[in-house]
Amino acid sequence: MKNSFFAVDLGATSGRTILGSFSDKGLELEEINRFPNQLIEVRGHYYWDIYALYQSVIDGLKLVAKRNVSITSIGIDTWGVDFVCVGKDGHLLRQPYAYRDPHTDGAPEALFTRVPRSRVYSLTGIQVMNFNSLFQLDTLRGNSDSALAVADKILFIPDALSYMLTGEMVTEYTIASTAQLVNAQTRKLEPELLKVVGLTEEHFGRFVYPGEQVGVLTKEIQKLTGLGAIPVIAVAGHDTASAVAAVPALNRNFAYLSSGTWSLMGVETDAPVITEETERLNFTNEGGVAGTIRLLKNICGMWLLERCRTGWENISYPELIAEAEKAEPFRSLINPDDACFANPADMQEAICRYCAETNQPVPETRGQIVRCIFESLALRYRQVLDNLRNLSPMPIETLHVIGGGSRNELLNQFTANAIGIPVIAGPSEATAIGNVMIQAMTAGEAEDIKGMRQLIHNSIPLKTYKPQNSENWDTAYIHFKHIIS
Repeated sequence: MKNSFFAVDLGATSGRTILGSFSDKGLELEEINRFPNQLIEVRGHYYWDIYALYQSVIDGLKLVAKRNVSITSIGIDTWGVDFVCVGKDGHLLRQPYAYRDPHTDGAPEALFTRVPRSRVYSLTGIQVMNFNSLFQLDTLRGNSDSALAVADKILFIPDALSYMLTGEMVTEYTIASTAQLVNAQTRKLEPELLKVVGLTEEHFGRFVYPGEQVGVLTKEIQKLTGLGAIPVIAVAGHDTASAVAAVPALNRNFAYLSSGTWSLMGVETDAPVITEETERLNFTNEGGVAGTIRLLKNICGMWLLERCRTGWENISYPELIAEAEKAEPFRSLINPDDACFANPADMQEAICRYCAETNQPVPETRGQIVRCIFESLALRYRQVLDNLRNLSPMPIETLHVIGGGSRNELLNQFTANAIGIPVIAGPSEATAIGNVMIQAMTAGEAEDIKGMRQLIHNSIPLKTYKPQNSENWDTAYIHFKHIIS
């Protein structure tokens, strides 16, 4: 009987469970269930429903059990930085805050009055963003948060779900690295920064790396699902780390763009790159698989369009793309990472206001809005890639676009046009594939990352986009840099 691996892949807007296995044709994936992941707003704060996510995972396991599929192991990946407080009795103390909650506005500046920004960056190499766990914890401590005050353990979201399944508490390296609490050189939690927010290493679970076993399903979960004592593996718990593991590159001369709600553009290195230049540019050094570092930049991604669609009755992507293709090129451009786009009540209105304030034509149609978003993202990608070329120890010959955004043909072509090198799109299910592949390596079905990537390259249809209209895009880039300055 072939091995089957159960991957739980949770994003900031939806989640799904995937069954992965291998055949003569290569890697095969089957979606078991898909479910929403919605922010809960209560009294001015935003939370995640960890219990709803847990129940959806249980539902997926039940569906597999009914089919008598033999599951070799289970792995969980999620978005970064958010965490759950656990009491001494082992119970979750409340629903976790969501990173989009406004309570951390100004939090970095508050912390930097006590420890210099340069010191924090030199230790962690992590991009300063107000919602990083370091700043969330400092904010909660400053607000005398009742849950944090009595917390025995802090568990990041994938580790919290693993705990709910196994009863074992761990802190997985790649997800912890997003917190700005891990020393980039030692690859361990940094005591100096823990002390700043009133914590110690004892407040976290056993530190583990991708491929280590967390535990097995508890007796309760076995009875609930009809499954046996299946191992839960600590895969790359951060979804981007799992996705990057699945980049189907045949050599290391590439950059990657994990394209979804967020766009994360970077390169893979063997050691952290922490310099005055990376600090000035606010680049991050997050943990990767097999001892690698993901030198990258967080860029606002399809969040812009997703929020616009909520006011358009969620019109289909093909319809929006068709409208964008007909719209005038380079009519209006925005800085996707401007603070005004973080979580506005009305994204379309925020885009129009930005254009008006920068003395550009205000978009009047959906097609103009969508084209503005896509062209602006492509030009922002070029800006970040130009910086990466100066920072990367390897030449960058291609850009691999992975994740859901790899299916966006118009944006892929715009990106190739903007950056001037080929864009290779796929796989769209990179995060789930990376999750499955780490489990497969643990089970002995794959030898190393290089072998994994070769297998993915041979198993998954890929599409290459070559640069077009370079002169027009070069001119637009100059205009873009002028606008955002």
